[in-house]
Order: sequence, then C-alpha cells, then structure tokens
Amino acid sequence: MVTYTVHEAPNPAADRVDRADELRFIKDGFSWLTAFFPPLGLAAKGLWPALLAYLVAVTLLGLLLNAVGTDPQWIALMMMALSLYLGFEVSTLERFMLDRAGWRTLGSVTGRNIADCERRFFETWLPDQPVITVSRNQSGASGGTLPFGAKA
Repeated sequence: MVTYTVHEAPNPAADRVDRADELRFIKDGFSWLTAFFPPLGLAAKGLWPALLAYLVAVTLLGLLLNAVGTDPQWIALMMMALSLYLGFEVSTLERFMLDRAGWRTLGSVTGRNIADCERRFFETWLPDQPVITVSRNQSGASGGTLPFGAKA
C-alpha cells in the first residue's frame, strides 16, 4: 500500500473538473533517487530552494570538517547519512514547500498505486464540489432543435 497527500493550489478554479486537474498528489515514502543522488532528486521534484540550500550546506559542512582535520572517510560517511536522511524526508520537504506557497492540504489517501489512490480520492471529493454549467445563451448556441431525447 502507498499513501499520498492531496494538495490544492492557492486560487483554485471554480469548476470541479478544473480544480481536479490542478490537484497535486505527493507520495509519502522513501525516494531512492534522492537518497543516491540528492541534487538530482531535489531537482526532479522542482525543489529549487531546497537544492540550493543542500548544495550550500554540503559545501560548508565539507569545508568545515576538512578544516578541523576530520578523516575523509568520516566526511564521506556523514554525506551519505545526509543523503539517506533526505531520501526519507523529501516528501515532507515537498509538502512544506507547497504549504509555504499557499497550497492547502485536502487530505490523504491510500491504495495499491497512484491510479487507485486518485480514484479513491475523487470518489469522495468530487460529489461535494460545485458543478459549473454553461447556459445555452452563454455557450453561443443559436436556438435550433435539440438532439432526440434531450430536454431543454
């Protein structure tokens, strides 16, 4: 089972279909890409401020540990530990960045995969959302007949 948190943009569209297109599902769990190569993992998720902070922190930490005479093997071990930690926490970091940008957390959902999670979320979320319909006068229709079986 996987868990996703669902987030909505700061100024969502009025129609439920448009709102649904803008939702972000963030997987809660370990990121192998971020654990093995943090810059690539952070860049792949679009976490540019976090990527910049990571590069600055790693550079300063490496310089500081080297200046105090730490064995290079210990420095490498600390860098691997930091990478492993980021692998576990990258989804939390992504949710934090969305929260700072004004996104609202709508909830969480679990399922076998992303498709199952999306289906489960939309089954409960969509019925409560407003439907915006276009009247015949606004749609540019010029009167005429309706298709067989359609009601005006």
